[in-house]
Amino acid sequence: MLGFLTARQAGLDDPLRLRRAESTRRVLGLTLNPDRDVDRIHANGVNAIDIDAIEGRYMLSGGADGVIVVYDLENYSGKPQYTCRAVCTVGRSSRYVHKFSVETVQWYPYDTGMFVSSSFDKTMKVWDTETLKVSHGNPYTSQSWVGTKSPKIQLCDLKSGSKIHVLQGHRGEVLSVRWSPRYEHILASASADSMVKVWDVRRAAGSLFTLDQHNGDKSKAASEAVNTAHNGRVNGLCFTGDGLHLLTTGTDDRMRLWNSGTGENTLVNYGKVCNDSRKRLQFTVSRGCSPEFVFVPCGSSVAVYALHTGEMITLLRGHYNNVDCCEFHPDYQELYSGGKDCNILAWIPVLREADLDQDSNADTSEEDWQLTVETSQEIKVNFLKVV
Repeated sequence: MLGFLTARQAGLDDPLRLRRAESTRRVLGLTLNPDRDVDRIHANGVNAIDIDAIEGRYMLSGGADGVIVVYDLENYSGKPQYTCRAVCTVGRSSRYVHKFSVETVQWYPYDTGMFVSSSFDKTMKVWDTETLKVSHGNPYTSQSWVGTKSPKIQLCDLKSGSKIHVLQGHRGEVLSVRWSPRYEHILASASADSMVKVWDVRRAAGSLFTLDQHNGDKSKAASEAVNTAHNGRVNGLCFTGDGLHLLTTGTDDRMRLWNSGTGENTLVNYGKVCNDSRKRLQFTVSRGCSPEFVFVPCGSSVAVYALHTGEMITLLRGHYNNVDCCEFHPDYQELYSGGKDCNILAWIPVLREADLDQDSNADTSEEDWQLTVETSQEIKVNFLKVV
């Protein structure tokens, strides 16, 4: 690390290289933090979580009990032990609450004043964060996000609530959809029909292409008449941070990495990735690391893989039941996971020990510890957000 700092200071090395090295070190040091808890609000499993991209401060969660919670992740207590408090909740007493399990929650990308949710009650709702009321009064029917029997993907105008476009091509229920972070008009969809399709929503025609696990080699596809991405239900999608690759997971216990521009299967072997979920599985990819890492629920653990080699780095164990969702916090290289045990766990990088004077054998006082933490947080924020 000192070598990186010296080279950066002398202008001999790109500052981005130091940032990537430190981000990678932090991800490889992820561990369950005994000093950080997240308020336990959900009475049933946690199905989905999302961290806002504006401040990186607020986290949404949606549960099987139909409840939606907003948490504040920041620690202003000045102490190492703290709890991420629920700042507001759409509980069962709310007239706007979903009737059944909430399957997706997502912040509006440009403003934390609004977020979206979808549920097994066959509705998608757009919420005003300040009032916790449904915007524009009426929820939107959403057959693409809630896992209904319809194979159609419906695009809605958030201002009017009207359906502006329908994408048709799947033969089974659509379990997951993801927008490309690189091109705002590119959408990927995964379905119970074993297919993954990539769409250009500007076109009225069909999909751009359908992912083929055999890369066009029909001799390996046996009697399959259509291209399939997996040999089972495809219930997970995730683009890499740069949008150049797409990851998919299926109930065939496989995870595959695709070139999102050509649809080519890169043939990275991740081994057996246990997946028996009948609904959407939320997994995530790191950002700013070299190499990048994949975090995917695997039973009651979160498996961490090297993105481009398929090597399993470690298993993060801490949940008492199956994990359904995980979300990476790119500002601090932290991971949050939610599961059927109703818990949301925080996985935090192991911090470097403070350099102490070798001649001093006195214990660090609470004041000294607080000063060290405040200084390290200031350095971390300046380094990771500004550089």
